[in-house]
Amino acid sequence: MLAAVLLTLLILPTSVTGSGVALPTVGRETGAPLTALQWVVHGYNLTFASFLLACGSLADLWGRRRVFGAGAALFTVASAVSAAASDILLLDVARALAGFGAAALLTSGSSLIGETFEGRARSRAFGAVGIMTGAGLALGAMAAGAVTDTLGWRAFFGLHAALMALVWCTVPFLPRGGAGDRAIQGRRSVGRQSTRGSRPVGVDWAGTATFSGGLFLLMLGTVEGPQWGWGSVGVLGLLAGSVAGLAAFVLVERRVRHPMLNLRLLRNGQFTALCLIPVVATFSFVILLPLLPNYLLVANGASSREAGSIMLLMTLPILVTPLLATRLLRCGLAPRNVFGLSLLCLTVGVAWLASVLEPGVTPGALAAPLITLGVGLGLNFGLVDGAVLDVVAPESIGTAAGFLNTLRLGSEALAIAAASAALVDLVGKNVGTELKGFSSYDGTSRDLANSVNAGDLSGPLSGLPAPVRPDFTVLVTHGLTDAWQTVLWASAVVCAVLSVTIYVLLGGRPTRIADAARAS
Repeated sequence: MLAAVLLTLLILPTSVTGSGVALPTVGRETGAPLTALQWVVHGYNLTFASFLLACGSLADLWGRRRVFGAGAALFTVASAVSAAASDILLLDVARALAGFGAAALLTSGSSLIGETFEGRARSRAFGAVGIMTGAGLALGAMAAGAVTDTLGWRAFFGLHAALMALVWCTVPFLPRGGAGDRAIQGRRSVGRQSTRGSRPVGVDWAGTATFSGGLFLLMLGTVEGPQWGWGSVGVLGLLAGSVAGLAAFVLVERRVRHPMLNLRLLRNGQFTALCLIPVVATFSFVILLPLLPNYLLVANGASSREAGSIMLLMTLPILVTPLLATRLLRCGLAPRNVFGLSLLCLTVGVAWLASVLEPGVTPGALAAPLITLGVGLGLNFGLVDGAVLDVVAPESIGTAAGFLNTLRLGSEALAIAAASAALVDLVGKNVGTELKGFSSYDGTSRDLANSVNAGDLSGPLSGLPAPVRPDFTVLVTHGLTDAWQTVLWASAVVCAVLSVTIYVLLGGRPTRIADAARAS
């Protein structure tokens, strides 16, 4: 079981980091417009985040092994279709289905570990989770760059399908149930009657629909804001619809008998604080994974392989720092202080990166801030998951894992979309006035902003006379850098505020959520 879950957690992060590196090549070969191309990344992130709560609930209700197997099968098929797709729409749909499978795999995999191991063994298992997930993040960008440059982008998705097929083959050997499944079996309906005489336990379809719909509208409005205009009727309608959908989700969860999210879990400050830690990681670390390689392609003239190699400075520390976190705990450092050190590194790292970023920046100048970010993320990898699962009842492990990972992946999907949209807006404004001096360029400032944020400067340069290309490159790279610095400083402020809030909440008196869940 542990081998299957760890292999899964090696594969899933590479699908997030690697697809961003492969995106420019996909665009050149398919000729797809940016509005469709960006959904190769956003579609996966959206369904991944939207269905985590639903899949966590399904894992509790239907069994962790069953949901894990279904997720592995769906991810395998979707990745194979992605590798064979010749139409960008089919590729977008296949990537969205892969995100659905990833949601099932992540929540059920965490639950399988949580119900199988106890005490020190559970801590060691989640330490291995942190290391393996870190390895996926560390190798994803570099592997995608190497595979894309040598074998093409289709081989990248085909490799995902082959590896996940191996995971699917392990499903018959996974444990059939644990404490959580036995507890659920006591409530599971027989025919149309529950064994305890209560109503049958079912899937919270209303909650799933309202949450997924609200998140989809919010992300779609964020992505299309720079294209349609933030004040347009379409974008305002999408954002209003997202608010209505998420408000309806809260109302549904307060009224249904078996909600996919027990809102009582949020009454515990420490549980809430633990679930917010991945949000800090998102705004400091995760937004860089798909976006920073594109900056390096444009501002440094790097190849996909070179950009992926530079990203190793940020991702390789994740392989060793979970072990450092374990050692710090064994030496008597309180978990709150380990988490505090992690948050400090993440906040300082993103601010440090903002201060050193410039066109042609060397790997040596990037090393210190990127390594600091990697250390910060590695210090809480796995540790957060284990801490959250330690404070919920066994029958709520899937729901708790689903909520944690929904905040993790939901914040990632939205933050990546928001950062991408902000970069497009800011680059367009930065180059808009001076672009008029290049009469040979026949595009708009928005077209240029879209291209460079997708990692493509060669396209805009191809239509320009050779003598003006150097000045045009300087204009673009400096405008892009100014936009990046604005986004990074804003992220540093968000991280600082959240970090202080989390540290204060972690110092509160512990509340046993398991007892609260049983009482409810």
